[in-house]
Amino acid sequence: MQRYGLWAPAGIWPADPDAVADAAREIERLGFGAFWIGGSPPDDLALADAILAATSTLTVGTSIVDIWTSDGDRLAASHARLRQAYPGRFYLGVGSGHAPTAESRGQSYTRPLTRLREFLTGPLAEVPAKERMIAALGPKTLQTAGELTAGALPYLMPPAHTAEARRILGDGPLLVPEQKVFLGTDAAVARQAGRRALRIYLPLPNYTRQLIRYGLDEPDLAGEGSDRFIDSAVVWGDDDRVRAGIDAHLDAGADHVAVQVLTEAGSPRELPLAEWRRLAVLLGLDQA
Repeated sequence: MQRYGLWAPAGIWPADPDAVADAAREIERLGFGAFWIGGSPPDDLALADAILAATSTLTVGTSIVDIWTSDGDRLAASHARLRQAYPGRFYLGVGSGHAPTAESRGQSYTRPLTRLREFLTGPLAEVPAKERMIAALGPKTLQTAGELTAGALPYLMPPAHTAEARRILGDGPLLVPEQKVFLGTDAAVARQAGRRALRIYLPLPNYTRQLIRYGLDEPDLAGEGSDRFIDSAVVWGDDDRVRAGIDAHLDAGADHVAVQVLTEAGSPRELPLAEWRRLAVLLGLDQA
């Protein structure tokens, strides 16, 4: 897996299969080594299938399929289909999601780590450990990632968390944190884009508890978030500053960084192709 990849919620992909294929080929052409699908993609893994089919070398991963909204047996069968068709190119990322998701389905969000472990050792037992990863923030979940999977997929965490995660995981397991970036130097515009993307996470204690451990205060996480929170979660500025913010995770022990590009328009229906192309240049992928 190459050091940089891209991240996008499943919802930004247009329904047109040709558009999906064209975008995937462009990502591969630009030199990104992997593409991570967010937004809790469904357990049929159809989007991952479409991206893999359109490319020849790109690694694709889900980050993540929510165990509360998916059928384990169907997910395992979908993985088997992709494993046979595209050997060595797909990571099945799963996670325990959040209480509101489970409760909306009438499920009790209790002992989520136990439920996750049962999911991995039950329905997903036939998925090779080296081909599955989990969303992991806290120490116990990170330990589980190292024990039962290829590694961890932290989200919305600073490089200090990456360093601690690497210490917990040790040298072997993969560590792939996500990092949001905005390619612009206007503070007001960058922070507006950041707030638009981040507001949905502020009511979720899975994230806020961890963020407070890494230097933020409760007032930083109230309302739509303070400037300090936005600036800690979104790397923005000139090219050198953006690259340094991404590389900080690699310096802290990440194997790879899933970069989520925010835009001024913020439309969920438009792919940020221009921004992806600029990102490839500033990361030096065009010289690889």
